Amino acid sequence: MNTLSYKTVSANKETANKEWLVVDADGQTLGRLASKVAMLIRGKYKTNYTPHVDCGDNVVVINAEKINLSGKKWSDKSYIRHTGYPGGQRSLSASEMFQKDPTRLVEKAVKGMLPKNKLGSALYKNLYVYAGTEHKHDAQTPKAINLNDLR
Repeated sequence: MNTLSYKTVSANKETANKEWLVVDADGQTLGRLASKVAMLIRGKYKTNYTPHVDCGDNVVVINAEKINLSGKKWSDKSYIRHTGYPGGQRSLSASEMFQKDPTRLVEKAVKGMLPKNKLGSALYKNLYVYAGTEHKHDAQTPKAINLNDLR
């Protein structure tokens, strides 16, 4: 009996087959879109998923300016940061941040759903968000994916 066939195969940087995917954010809810994009970046939809390895895909999100937020989140949801100085706490509502840069809403939502360590920082670099339909990753021939088909 061959016992070598029972070994668990673990993916690494060389064996991970990374693809380029395009996700259209038009009409999508922010949190639902961000959780599915985070799972794509992490590689959890792949059969050779390994928790400690970057085996996920590169994801390009287009139409970030057409994202939806449910309820009163446009006015009530606040993004808080601190300048580092005493009394330096600053906050922006979701609508204020959206007016400044619509891509930052999607970027912050996805980044919050990635691991808070070095792997999470490396995975975040695989995310590319654009406000319009144009993106500069045509040379990679990204494959369009429908988020409604994913669980």
